[in-house]
Amino acid sequence: MMQMAEQALSTVSNANADVALASHMAENAYSPVSSMNAAVSLASHTLSIGQEFPDVDTCRRTLKDIAIALHFEIRIVKSDRSRFIAKCSKEGCPWRVHVANAPESPLLLLEHFMGNTLVKGSRIFTISRHPWVGLHGLWKHAWRGKERSMAALHGTYEEGFKLLPAYCEQIRKTNPGSIASVVATGQDNSFQRLFVSYRAAIYGFINACRPLLELDRVHLKGKYLGTVFCAAAVDADDALFPLAIAIVDVESDENWMWFMSELRKLLGVNTDSMPRLTILSERTLGMVDAVETHFPNACHGFCLRYISENFRDTFKNSKLVNIFWNAVYALTTAEFESKISEMVQISQDVLPWLHHFNPQLWAVAYFEGSGMAISH
Repeated sequence: MMQMAEQALSTVSNANADVALASHMAENAYSPVSSMNAAVSLASHTLSIGQEFPDVDTCRRTLKDIAIALHFEIRIVKSDRSRFIAKCSKEGCPWRVHVANAPESPLLLLEHFMGNTLVKGSRIFTISRHPWVGLHGLWKHAWRGKERSMAALHGTYEEGFKLLPAYCEQIRKTNPGSIASVVATGQDNSFQRLFVSYRAAIYGFINACRPLLELDRVHLKGKYLGTVFCAAAVDADDALFPLAIAIVDVESDENWMWFMSELRKLLGVNTDSMPRLTILSERTLGMVDAVETHFPNACHGFCLRYISENFRDTFKNSKLVNIFWNAVYALTTAEFESKISEMVQISQDVLPWLHHFNPQLWAVAYFEGSGMAISH
């Protein structure tokens, strides 16, 4: 949420980086060679018969760089002051080099170079942990590296939270009629809540959407935990139409009460002039109390996705699930009761489940809300 303003710039930067990377790879691609010409061109490294090295260490470093670039592992056969012999560690791979002292010279000469490596890129991770490569970091080290890279691109989490007031101000300034506010708490002015609803979304819901709102929440898993609240409508194409979102420090009855209060202020008198509002949710205790307080005339039912997943996970019986769906869309109470009887014959546990999930809050035959709402 805090990085939305930078997302477009980030996309362009990533695209440019991809183009540069593709160009670099094309320029420095490895072309397989036979033992007849015995030469490999790799970026700034060149390996060919007659190539000179000042010492064994330089030879070793050069071969190590080539092995890293070509994604294979070298096995040293022999190494001393006068010669260096290495081959690919993969059994059956013909790749092999032989470096020895040059006649009447302190230098080392590449005397023999054989074949192409047969190792594929799938061994990159294994190679990365080899002592030659020098990567011995733990998972947490890699994670910290990723965090630093993301911070360099988008800024830190802490910087993002500090920018929220300015971000809300820009929304109100550039989108007149939009609502954007951030609430802090405590002496340290720490983040508590953020609410955003754009003018276009408000206008679209009031003038072009059916009187239906769906409430949902998602728990965040970043460095700083929290919960996203969302209120969405359904447009003429039967697609979700986001109306408002909020980020809160924790899901609680108090925060749900605040969120529904903001929704009520957002819609204002328009909720009194539109047909009876239908609200669908998981009907947690906090949701139920908040809806009853701020939308007392609304019909508050269960989200059918939630109710159906709960039924499926509870009974784990495909036949029961099929009958359940028939019961959901039954148009008359008699047809609904008939389907319930069929389910009870299969499992008596259906009755306590129905007692917990009142059919008047989700079945078409009983639901008092919008007839088009229950399908969602």
